[in-house]
Amino acid sequence: MAFTMHSHSGQFCPGHAVDQLEDIVLHAISLGYKTMGLTEHMPRYEERDLYPEELSDPQTSLQTLPKLHSSYLLEARRLQNKYAPQIHILIAFEAEFIRPSYTSHVHTLFNSSFLIDYFIGSVHHVHGIPIDYDKPTYAAALAATTTTSKHSEEQLFEDYYDLQFDMLKALKPRIVGHFDLIRLMSEDPARDPRLWTGVWDRICRNLEYAMEIGAWLECNTAALRKGLDEPYPGRVISEKWLQLGGKFTMSDDSHGIAQVATNYSRGLAFLESLGVEHVWTFQRQNHPEAGEDARATLDDVAVSLKEFRQHFS
Repeated sequence: MAFTMHSHSGQFCPGHAVDQLEDIVLHAISLGYKTMGLTEHMPRYEERDLYPEELSDPQTSLQTLPKLHSSYLLEARRLQNKYAPQIHILIAFEAEFIRPSYTSHVHTLFNSSFLIDYFIGSVHHVHGIPIDYDKPTYAAALAATTTTSKHSEEQLFEDYYDLQFDMLKALKPRIVGHFDLIRLMSEDPARDPRLWTGVWDRICRNLEYAMEIGAWLECNTAALRKGLDEPYPGRVISEKWLQLGGKFTMSDDSHGIAQVATNYSRGLAFLESLGVEHVWTFQRQNHPEAGEDARATLDDVAVSLKEFRQHFS
């Protein structure tokens, strides 16, 4: 049974992704997906948090983003019902934690609709600056990092994991998005994080807390299509997570039809090399009837890598 717990569309993330959501769902069905988590990005609420393509008319962008989220939920519900015989659609969103004030925004969004099954807890910004958008914005985040005795990138990594810890405590997400995203634009994405003691201590602290709250980490193959040698999280962090007894889910983090299931075979091989035998997903009880008057109950479901791999040899 193939699945993803993290996906986006150009319909509801314009400028960030491509293609209509229904077309992406149909493509996922054609590939043999049996479960698909729809996780469009949550709105952002301040001009300083807009991306460059949104800044030509910032006020319009800020007014449009919440409306787009509402439209997304309606369309996701329509697709959930329409394609229920073919695919198990979960409705979710990717939560931003740009700063602690986003806590209330995330909780308000989640509590505003019983249709929402879960959200992914993600950090894309440090010091309010995107760290995965492009090299210049990563450099700006690096320049905003205050340090005296440490390598500035080492301090940026520490700041990222401190913000991630704040996110974990504030939001307690069921799924933690691309745990080590900070390495994407870094000088050495393959660097062993244990070489920086302060960074590694923070990583271990965050993993231990994620275990405490029962979160899953996603094996996110977007890292592979972006040129990294390993998915998020990399091997050293994944080994630590497994030592703690942690569980993985599977995500392509697709931003359009062309990226659905991209590098899944490599991602599965990576997990197999770690000794992982199962990845985890959700089964929505009373699917798709639940969600109108009460939030659906989610059951944890283990899927063997052998069964998953049948679709991606």
